[in-house]
Amino acid sequence: MSNNFETKINQLLQQQPKNVVYTSSWMVQNGYSLELQRTYRNSKWFQSIGEGAMVRSGEIVNYLGALYALQKQLGMAVHLGGKTALEFQGLLHYLNFSQTEVTLFGGSGVRLPTWFEKGQWKTPISYQTSNFLPAKASLISWQATGFEVLISSPIRAFLELLLLLKESAEYVPIYEILLGMNNLHPKDVQAILEVCSSVKVKRLFLFMAEKTGHSWFNYLNIEDMELGRGKRSLVNEGVYDYKYKITVPKDLMLYE
Repeated sequence: MSNNFETKINQLLQQQPKNVVYTSSWMVQNGYSLELQRTYRNSKWFQSIGEGAMVRSGEIVNYLGALYALQKQLGMAVHLGGKTALEFQGLLHYLNFSQTEVTLFGGSGVRLPTWFEKGQWKTPISYQTSNFLPAKASLISWQATGFEVLISSPIRAFLELLLLLKESAEYVPIYEILLGMNNLHPKDVQAILEVCSSVKVKRLFLFMAEKTGHSWFNYLNIEDMELGRGKRSLVNEGVYDYKYKITVPKDLMLYE
């Protein structure tokens, strides 16, 4: 093996942290041709995990290492959100995370690579697409083992939960999550609600937020939020709230 070969492979390994996916397109952009990549695989430095992606031989790469590649190498607007982001930040103490699926969010029309969709990540992954919030709004860096990935801040993650709400029985448990979020900063809440395009999410959040009695709610300027017109029925056979013009489950309305 030539010194040039060893130098080039060492440079490559130093460019990326351990336990992440290496995407073929990123490697080409950084001077590692498809032929050279094939040589690395044949030499057992790397092993393929699907078309356009490989990992260092001997490393165990999970979905976080794959997400790192999506974000850092491919520049995709995909992030961890919803319950997963809240759990990572210690806001879902009751949840047994090892037995729940991971939630990823991306913009409408953003498709995950086939190697990611078919990857053996040992964790079920739910991928949700929506443009109800700007792609980069209220994202934060979260430290994984040896590298960072972008996840939703607490307020964005909670709004993502509201977006996915379907069953009446889910409303109270999600409201109870907000009860524990007494440290939100009103400026952060204000900023994200002003750029949120979902009237349903904004009205439901404001209803829940006011109900919690958290002090930060009193600093919100609701007049600067576009709440639309007309009524919104979120559930069947619920109770109507005249202030926010939404129909919510009776057990949520009566929750004390």
